[in-house]
Order: sequence, then C-alpha cells, then structure tokens
Amino acid sequence: MHRGNPQLNGVSPEVLPDALALLWKIKTGGPVKSSAAIVDGRVYVGSDDGHVYALNLADGGKIWTHKTADPIEASPLVLDGLVIVGGLDGVVYALDIATGKPRWQVKTGDKIVGGANTVKSPDGKSNWVLVGSHDYTLYCLEAKTGKVVWKYMAENFINGSPAVTQGRTMFGGCDALLHVIDLAKGEREKAIEAGAYIASSAAADGQFVYVGHYENEFLCFDIKEGRVVWKYRDRQFPYSSSPAVTKDRVLFGGHDKRLHCLDRAKGEAVWVFNTRGQINSSPVVCGKRVLIGSNDGRLYMVSMADGTRVWDYETQDAITASPAVAEGRVVIGSEDGHVYCFGAKKP
Repeated sequence: MHRGNPQLNGVSPEVLPDALALLWKIKTGGPVKSSAAIVDGRVYVGSDDGHVYALNLADGGKIWTHKTADPIEASPLVLDGLVIVGGLDGVVYALDIATGKPRWQVKTGDKIVGGANTVKSPDGKSNWVLVGSHDYTLYCLEAKTGKVVWKYMAENFINGSPAVTQGRTMFGGCDALLHVIDLAKGEREKAIEAGAYIASSAAADGQFVYVGHYENEFLCFDIKEGRVVWKYRDRQFPYSSSPAVTKDRVLFGGHDKRLHCLDRAKGEAVWVFNTRGQINSSPVVCGKRVLIGSNDGRLYMVSMADGTRVWDYETQDAITASPAVAEGRVVIGSEDGHVYCFGAKKP
C-alpha cells in the first residue's frame, strides 16, 4: 500500500546496496504518477493511460492490465485478494488480484488522486477501506463488497491518503484543516488549523502527525491535545511531498528542490539535500539510506547520516511518483511513461 503501512510512515525494512542496477523497465501509454504496490512477487501500478498494471517483479512481464475511463494517479492498495485503487474518473475500483477482473466499484462525485488505506472493523470481522475524493468526502467501504460503511464530509478537496493511528484516521484537506475522525463512528473528533491547504498525505506515529502545506511550512500536530507542537519554515516554497517518519527523524521534499531531514522532536533541520527540480515525490527510508524522486528526472539514494548523495539514476522526465521497496527491489514510475525496477547488480 501507499507509504508501506496504515500510519503512512514511508519506512522499509529492506537493506539496499550502495549502488543499484536497472533490472528492467516497461513502457506504458502515459506518464506514471502512481506509486507502485509490491506484493508476493508482483507489482501493481497505475498509469495516465488509464490502465492498472499487474507486473512480474522478476522481469517486468505483464500479468494483466485493466482499462479504466481516465488516468490512474493513486497508489493501489492490495487487500483481501483485491487490488483497490481510485481513478481520476472518480471511481474506486476493486480488481481480482489474479485476473484483474472487476469485483466491485464505487462511484464518488469527483476525481481520486490519493491512495486508499485500510483498517479492521471494530468487531474485527472485516477489513475496511478508507479513500478520499475531490468531492470533499472521505469514504469508508467494506473491502469485500464495496458497501459504504460511513462517509465524512470535509470542506474542500481531499488529495492525500488518510493515515490511521490509535482508532482514528486523519488527513489534511484543501480547507487548511487536519481532520481527526473516530474510525468506529465516522465522526469528527477534532479539526486542527494548519494555516494553509494541504496537498500531501500526513504520516502518523502514536498521537503525533506530520505534514507540510502550501504556505511554506511543515508541521507536527499532537492529535490528543489538538494543537501544533512545532512548525518548520525554510524558504518561500510549498511542501507537497508526504513525509517519512523514523524514530528520531522526519524527511520530506519541497518545491525548493530540496530533501529536508529534521530532528523529529525539535522540528529543526539536521541536513538538506539539493536536487535540480522541485520534489513532489515522497521519500522512503531503507536503513541508512533514503530514496527520493525529483522533477529533474532522477531517482536519488541519499545517506541518512549526513544527506550526501550515494547514487542516482536519470530517467527522461520528472519523477513525481514515490519509490516502492520490497524483496530487494525498488520500483518507481516516471512521467516518461516507464516503470523502472532497480536492485543489486546481477553477477
């Protein structure tokens, strides 16, 4: 799923070599802004050509594709034998993981650009799916059937994926609020002022939630107390990259072309890493390394210790998708229309 877990932490247990080799790439019919999901040797990813792709992780071979009405920019969620993903046509699709055939679909009132999240129902008997739409609504659906459990109405577009922690789900909206919702009831518990509209997904760890906004600030919220703990401000550029959160660091990209690494407790910069294009991609931490894409067309591997470049690879267009890391591989799409897979060099 998007960012690797329901908290959207963006941290992978994988340990990567210092230099990655291109193992394969496949061409789709449009830019690839969707971040991939990797499960059991398969890659699931959307493309602006309107297709959802299931690929073999080993060699990039197509297992199936499913055509939709509009581009797919959201990241797929793989759950209960289904690939669940929203499209710019406003539809949530649930596709059979083996065949790509539709099992159910739910029509919302506007486009969906954020990946779906999942949580157990309060009775523990079923899985729920959480997905936001530009119709201002967060939908809670039964995973197996698509039946609507509850709907929550915000005051503007919902762009990012909702995070899940401590029986709550939360998201930042274009209404400049961090919405905190009781999962069992589907009702607002709190709405905390952020100060500007939020385009990315928040990351949660316990009672603390982290996200940036379009008025050039990155914030840490305490959802238990309903307040902002700290604010980080650097240059006059927005933040639309979703953060990665480790036990002592928080990392995110900015329109200032830089990857920022902050001390999680204080909200102070530890280091920044410069790229040659604005960063809309979201970082993924893998041990002592962090991966990030940039609009300069490169995928970068950066040292967590000091923010120095370890490795990079240049594609032919901007990388706004985020890396997916599993089974020793890194998969990422580029707006050049390709899906790329990297790993250890073959002997």
